[in-house]
Amino acid sequence: MEHFYVWRFNKWKRWLTVAVVALFTATFLWLEWNGEFTVFSNKEPSAMSKGNANENNIALTFNISWGEERVHDILKELKEEGVQATFFISGEWAERHPAIVEKITENKHELGMLGYRYKSYLDRELDTVKKDLRKAQEVFGKLGYEDLRLLRPPNGHFNKEIIETAENMGYNVIHWNVNPNDWKNPGSDTIVDNVMKQTTNGDIVLLHASDSVKHTAKALETILPGLKNKGFSFVSMTELINQAHASTEFVD
Repeated sequence: MEHFYVWRFNKWKRWLTVAVVALFTATFLWLEWNGEFTVFSNKEPSAMSKGNANENNIALTFNISWGEERVHDILKELKEEGVQATFFISGEWAERHPAIVEKITENKHELGMLGYRYKSYLDRELDTVKKDLRKAQEVFGKLGYEDLRLLRPPNGHFNKEIIETAENMGYNVIHWNVNPNDWKNPGSDTIVDNVMKQTTNGDIVLLHASDSVKHTAKALETILPGLKNKGFSFVSMTELINQAHASTEFVD
């Protein structure tokens, strides 16, 4: 009987050890999944400014808030090179140009939004920001784009409160880390040089497709094949977000 109880005790200890290890492993994996592998942290309001630096994927993004001419040349260049981009557009612009919005999506590009009216959120009260976002939701919903979850605040202006407000409304706030300031029209060669020199793995490139830009379409003739030749792959913002280990820019 003594040997029986010793055996039972040793067996119980083995099962207890297995249970503890299993619990520890499960907890560790859960933390890894909800921490290191999560693009947007629930603990700190954040705007995504870069993807996975270990992957050669990059996101090409365009802002549009007014005009209806330049965007067509840009779409033409993207189509010729077979490049998918993400277009951030204001609800006010989409309301005025639904046919162009449809053309963008028909060309398999992703949509994000710049709110409704293109005016800095830092110049508005939070309640006004919420109203602007709800107005944009309403407009895009009527146009058939109910599930937009990518938001780039107008002018790229934001703080913790704005990001937290947007996240509470279900949006992923997107910034950038490569900006050739094409809206200043510095010339296509300057735009090309800036993008080609600055772009690295996981980068988010900011360009514009409003009528204010004069040299962006021409610059794309060199940028698109040039980045491909450097080994980069163009993906949508959503694909960049979904990659594991994506990094974020935290706002003070």
